[in-house]
Amino acid sequence: MEPTGQLNELVSAEGRNRKAVLCQRCGSRVLQPGTALFSRRQLFLPSMRKKPALADGSNPDGDLLQDHWLVNDMFTFENVGFTKDVGNIKFLVCADCEIGPIGWHCLDDKNSFYVALERVSHE
Repeated sequence: MEPTGQLNELVSAEGRNRKAVLCQRCGSRVLQPGTALFSRRQLFLPSMRKKPALADGSNPDGDLLQDHWLVNDMFTFENVGFTKDVGNIKFLVCADCEIGPIGWHCLDDKNSFYVALERVSHE
């Protein structure tokens, strides 16, 4: 959760991302400015690590996060990868360095991709 002032820097009056969304680790661009809507929804994301360790779903360590960028179309992303299914969930990872999860996608809802603000940087 980001302080209100910092949130105002990131979210436009229309509720969209003012800045580009980047991978915290390698700086790869995940989303262009203005392509995602700010959303508050509590979602559990496992602790950050490389993609192969995420797919087994065995480690319950993680964070309950509530501030996200909501993307309605997977083709909106500049650079994102997906883990294998973990139940009916796919986790979003950086396609370049494979660190994640940076976000969450439920297979039951084909048009909702969530990127956690705390798992990415902004430029």
